[in-house]
Amino acid sequence: MAFTSFVGRVLFAYLFILSAWQEFNDFGTDGGLAAKALRPKFHTFSGHVLTHTGIKVPEVEIKHVVAASFGLKGIGGVLFIFGSSLGAYLLLLNQALFIPVLYDFYNYDVEKKEFSELFINFTQNLALFGALLFYIGMKNSFPRRQLKKVVPNPKDKTI
Repeated sequence: MAFTSFVGRVLFAYLFILSAWQEFNDFGTDGGLAAKALRPKFHTFSGHVLTHTGIKVPEVEIKHVVAASFGLKGIGGVLFIFGSSLGAYLLLLNQALFIPVLYDFYNYDVEKKEFSELFINFTQNLALFGALLFYIGMKNSFPRRQLKKVVPNPKDKTI
């Protein structure tokens, strides 16, 4: 059971670690392709937040956002492999912050090709989010191992 759990965590985290590695290799001085793809989506998302809630999203450097993304994925993925709940929480944070921004299917008409592609990717990442919540729930539902108290044997007493 422990081995299959480990293999499952490795396979699950591989997705995040590979993505972080690709973003890291492409990063460069301007944030790479990820920053170029994220910039217009982030500005659109900021506009939606402002119009619907009245809260202005602070201006940030997109390359810092990309760096935070691959940092959360990389560190969270490695910690997740070793069974750390902190790794799962970091991956959850990454998913919660970036799913609504990257997969903005809500900005497209239903008949458009982009809508279906983004919606499929959104639901797949939502499933990953759910799997992380399931992992955290299962991890917290098992009782921790308690050390057994050593009870002295009355026959071993020397007087």
